[in-house]
Amino acid sequence: MAELAQAADVYSPRSVPAWRSLINWLAFFFQIFVQIVRGTPSLSQVLSYIGLRNSSFLSSTSQFKPLPIVEAPSVAVSTAARVSDANAQQHLLRLTVVLDLDETLVCAYETSSLPNIVRTQATEAGLKWFELECISSDKECEGKPKINYVTVFERPGLHKFLKELSEFADLVLFTAGLEGYARPLVDKIDVGNRFSFRLYRPSTISTEYREHVKDLTCISKDLSRIVIVDNNPFSFLLQPLNGIPCIPFSAGQPHDIQLLEVILPLLKHLSKQKDVRPVLYDRFHMAEWFQKKGIPASASTSVG
Repeated sequence: MAELAQAADVYSPRSVPAWRSLINWLAFFFQIFVQIVRGTPSLSQVLSYIGLRNSSFLSSTSQFKPLPIVEAPSVAVSTAARVSDANAQQHLLRLTVVLDLDETLVCAYETSSLPNIVRTQATEAGLKWFELECISSDKECEGKPKINYVTVFERPGLHKFLKELSEFADLVLFTAGLEGYARPLVDKIDVGNRFSFRLYRPSTISTEYREHVKDLTCISKDLSRIVIVDNNPFSFLLQPLNGIPCIPFSAGQPHDIQLLEVILPLLKHLSKQKDVRPVLYDRFHMAEWFQKKGIPASASTSVG
C-alpha cells in the first residue's frame, strides 16, 4: 500500500497539467479550423495563436513589399507590334536568289553512255526526265557544230520550288556550263520564265584557288540581300557568307527532299532578314570551312 500511495504522489500532480495542455492544443487547432472555414489564415494570425505576434520574425517580414502585378499587354498593343514588323518587312528589298543548274536543280548524262537500268529505275520511282539536243563546243569534221544528246533528270519538286520561290524572290540562273548546253535545258525547265536573267560560264572568273568561280558582285554590289544555292561550295568562295551549299543531286536519288523541305524554308526565312549573311554564317560557317581547305578569308567575308 505504501508503494501505491507513493506512486499516486508521483503521477497524480502531473495529470491535471497534462490534460490542460491537451485541451489548449485542441482549442488551438479548433481556432485554426474555424479560420480555414472562414478564410485561409495569414501567417501572422497563425503565429499569434502561439504567442509570436511581436517576435523578430514578424518584424522582418513586415518590411517585405510584394512585386506589383504586371498585366499582359492588350491585343491592340500586340497588333500594333505586328503591323510595325510587317511594315519593316515591306521596306526590305526583294531577295535575290542565285541558283546553280547541274546537280542543284537537275542532273544530266550523255544519253549514249547512260545505262538503261538507271533510266528504268528512275522512271519506276517517279523521277521526271527528258531528252535534249544541245550544241557542243566541238565541231564536226565538216566544221559544223556537233550535236550532243543528253538525258536530264529533274530534282524532285523542281517546278513547285521555282514557282513558290519566285513569289518572294528574284531568281537568277548562274551556271558554269556552256550556253549551248545550258540555254535549251533552262528553256525546258523554266516554262514560267521565272529567271530574271541567266549567266553562263563566260561570266565566271578564275582565281588562284579555283576556276569557274561565281562572283556575286556582278549581279549586285549590295550583298546583304543576295544568296547563292550551289552544290559546289567553291563556286562562292569569294562570298562565303552568301552561300547555301546543297547536297549534289543524281538520278539515284528519286526521293530527294532538298528543294522543298530544306532549301525553300531557309530561303523564306532569309527573305525576312535585313541582312542574310549573319544567318548564313551561323548556319554553315563557310568562312571557316574554306580556311580548312587552305583558302584564306576574303575581305568580302566581313559583314557591314
